[in-house]
Amino acid sequence: MKKLLIANRGEIAVRILQAARELSPPIHTVALSTANDTSHCLLGRPDETISLPSAASYLDISLLAKICQENAIDTVHPGYGFLSESAEFARRMHQIGVTVIGPGAEILERTGDKLQAKALAASCGVPVLPSHSAQSLDEIRAFVEKVGYPVMIKAVDGGGGRGIRLIHQHQASELENLVARARNESPSQTVFVEKAAVDGFHHVEVQVLGDGTGTVLHLHERDCSVQRRFQKIVECAPSLLDRSIIDKVIEAALRIARTIRYRSLGTFEFLVSERTPEFYFLEINPRLQVEHTITEAVTGVDLVQAQLRLARGESLQEILTESASTSTPSARSIQLRLCAEDPSANFALSIGKITDFFVPTGHGVRVDTHLAPPVTVASDFDNLLAKIIVTASSWESAVQKARRVLSDTRVEGVRTNLPLLRGIVSSEDFLAGRIDTQWLERNLPSVLGTGERISASLLSSYPQSKPAFQLPTSSLLFRRGDAWSISLSPLASASTPTSKDQPETRHHLRLSRVLRNDFPSSLTAEIEYTTPAGSIPYKLHLAAAGANTAASALVSGHRRGDPSNPRHIVLPLSGKLIELLVRPGDAIAKDQVVAFVKQMKMELEVRSPRAGRVKWVYDVGDGEEDVVEGMLLLELEFDSASGGVPKGKL
Repeated sequence: MKKLLIANRGEIAVRILQAARELSPPIHTVALSTANDTSHCLLGRPDETISLPSAASYLDISLLAKICQENAIDTVHPGYGFLSESAEFARRMHQIGVTVIGPGAEILERTGDKLQAKALAASCGVPVLPSHSAQSLDEIRAFVEKVGYPVMIKAVDGGGGRGIRLIHQHQASELENLVARARNESPSQTVFVEKAAVDGFHHVEVQVLGDGTGTVLHLHERDCSVQRRFQKIVECAPSLLDRSIIDKVIEAALRIARTIRYRSLGTFEFLVSERTPEFYFLEINPRLQVEHTITEAVTGVDLVQAQLRLARGESLQEILTESASTSTPSARSIQLRLCAEDPSANFALSIGKITDFFVPTGHGVRVDTHLAPPVTVASDFDNLLAKIIVTASSWESAVQKARRVLSDTRVEGVRTNLPLLRGIVSSEDFLAGRIDTQWLERNLPSVLGTGERISASLLSSYPQSKPAFQLPTSSLLFRRGDAWSISLSPLASASTPTSKDQPETRHHLRLSRVLRNDFPSSLTAEIEYTTPAGSIPYKLHLAAAGANTAASALVSGHRRGDPSNPRHIVLPLSGKLIELLVRPGDAIAKDQVVAFVKQMKMELEVRSPRAGRVKWVYDVGDGEEDVVEGMLLLELEFDSASGGVPKGKL
């Protein structure tokens, strides 16, 4: 291993870069970045940085293969997400003599597909939930009739909560729509249906390390039950469940891993009920996990270095001490995922520039982040800002430490889920370990309400602090691609010819990137400025100088909605508008789905808050388009036929 490419970005790129630099001897590192996303390079300090043309380039196998060949790269670490579970990527790299850190293409094919992984677990005598690979709606309905509600619709190649829909009896009429949404979030457009185990079940995962010969060791387990829509928010290690059932879960994970001669780092996930007691295999994540940090905290093992050392030929015995895998950790660790989203607005993605970021340090506190403010949060990448990890000698001490750290944490410039995290760790249920996979969904209003009250009291104790979020003052949404033609005519003076003597000169401005839009008070953007002499890129900064700005002189196709206007249906979240389901003239009902917005590969519904008839609708054009929270999506008119307010009565 001579030259390592980190095929990722954000905090995990920083983590891998740091681990590689600490090895003895250190590895020559190469990082990737895009024009507007470089902070992980500033913090990780790679030996080389290669600029990619776009965010999509992280998924371009041919481009990454070319980069490896042109730069004499012999090893790639894919981190998590992106191509970390792609058997095609691992195979293509192997063909050109490049090692991808991970289990290899063959194991990726067997474990990355959830159906194949379930079949593998069943063949090893590990309990699995009833499931069916049915693709037609009739087959799915037949399976549901056989096993009963609730059921899960799952993408065979989903991850991070994507491609999963939990369906209860009362949602039976929405089955077709929910199946379609899960299928659209699957790269292969393939789903399966599974009996759901949700009543009192914990999400427990076992960390496994193997050398490819059949020798596998575990590094204990993590409990990831604090979830919303199957996306993990808070994780802890080790689990608080009874050790007798946890020991059975660990043995089941090792049995599967031995069978396939697992290599490198892998996470074997289960649903576990302490009350019953019973457990079921869930899936295998054949890669580094986001929550690997808490396993490192309680075992003292650097999991990223363990991957790298295995890849360069060291044995498990050289990498791990016997106590790391055999002795139950005495310490307790909690990871809290800090994300740019607004829990009070259905967890809408928050876009903007982070101007201040502070997480306190102290004994037992670790922060994994890529933030080096000012950093702009956009919709191109995952909204994870930082992972806050606290470790203490007891569970009660770890919870108390988490409360202290979160109370002192500050983020300015975007909305975050900090109030929700504060509410979670302040809950008596959390302190007592009374948490299952449905706990947060059941208690979200009360937990969030508690967190918001805590946040409000903390804000009042920092009078000098800037507000964490401020709505733009402009009713115009300047977006990439907006363009204007400008005519410049010289002014007549005593020393210059009159405008009659010189023809009008036409110029063209096109926004290539919007950095900040608080127009008319300020606007910062990158523009392409075209004159008769050619095109030149500029950075434009507009600031109000005390006079009124004639914002109405500019025309943009993106209208900001007025939430107080009953005729307006305003986008409640930012992302990519992928589908509009209504047209002008359509009558719509209250709570009807009118559009779908994609955030980080998940499709979210936009529903109408009231009934009416569509008068105007935003033209999305062909394909997906970036949209922002607050944009006007639909304009309604009301008449008796639509069940709304009669015309002229508003």
